[in-house]
Amino acid sequence: ARRKQLEAITHPHIGAAMEAQCAQAGGPYQVVVVPLLIESGFDRHVDRILVVDCPEDLQLSRLVTRGGESAASARQLLAAQISRAERLTRADDVVDNSGSLAATRQRVTELDARYRALARRPAD
Repeated sequence: ARRKQLEAITHPHIGAAMEAQCAQAGGPYQVVVVPLLIESGFDRHVDRILVVDCPEDLQLSRLVTRGGESAASARQLLAAQISRAERLTRADDVVDNSGSLAATRQRVTELDARYRALARRPAD
């Protein structure tokens, strides 16, 4: 309940600041990195949802190995998120980063071209 109260106070200001920064950023498009994008309701501020995905066991391993989290803490972090299946259902685009770095780079290059093309389209 306290977290919800805090979010009700902070999220409107964070959303406004994010929109202002995007308006000033320039470039053909912006990528906004928001942990818990869907869970927090910030998805209403974006045109597309890009999910960087890997299997949950790899995600847990990375949180422990690179993030310095304990196994229990890593599981708690994942429990705060919507399920992987739901996240993938909500995604407009997905980058699978469980494979090679070359494959990930190729997918990012493809998405960059797609996003540049979408940015050139006139607004509806």
